[in-house]
Amino acid sequence: MKITQLGHSALLVETSEQRVLIDPGAFSDAWHGLTDLDAILVTHQHPDHADPENLPALVKANPAAKVLVEPGVIEAVDLAGRGEGLSADSSVSLGGLKVSAVGGRHAVIHRDIPMIGNVGLVLEAEGEPTLFHPGDSLEVAPAGIDLLAIPAFGPWAAMKETVDFVRDVDAPQGFLIHDGLLNERGWKLLHTQVGNLGPTEIADHRDQQPFQA
Repeated sequence: MKITQLGHSALLVETSEQRVLIDPGAFSDAWHGLTDLDAILVTHQHPDHADPENLPALVKANPAAKVLVEPGVIEAVDLAGRGEGLSADSSVSLGGLKVSAVGGRHAVIHRDIPMIGNVGLVLEAEGEPTLFHPGDSLEVAPAGIDLLAIPAFGPWAAMKETVDFVRDVDAPQGFLIHDGLLNERGWKLLHTQVGNLGPTEIADHRDQQPFQA
């Protein structure tokens, strides 16, 4: 499995058979212009995960790609009629790649802000490490995760919750995502503290170069 971090929560995941983009949001533009995608996956409807301005062009540029999204995204973003709802506790096979949706609820931002849906995504293929991208929720800790995408910071998160989430998942390897609101000092603090307090070895892949998982 080859992975490229494309800023904030956007990940390009490439297996021997599939080329999949997760969460093409408005806090990053490194995914603009990608082609030859087999699937576009979106965890929830917030613009930093589903860019309403540029996601439609991505869908158009990848006419053969499956567009699998948390159901609320279909109403929030123009997907040219191609969006398919991916509900919690469901799964889909993309060739030899299995994508399972877990969770179902976005983390609480404030009690006065209406709740929306969120699906964490577990990607697994034979002979490949299992990747978990949780979107904006630390509620579910699937078993058997080899590589964890760890939300670093958001208005819905605190470091103590992030550390407990990392401990619960107990993946051997991980890297920080959801860092678009952090400056360098803040990123280094979270990287160090979450790494020191959890069982997961956390790498830095912010150079937008593919790495082998």
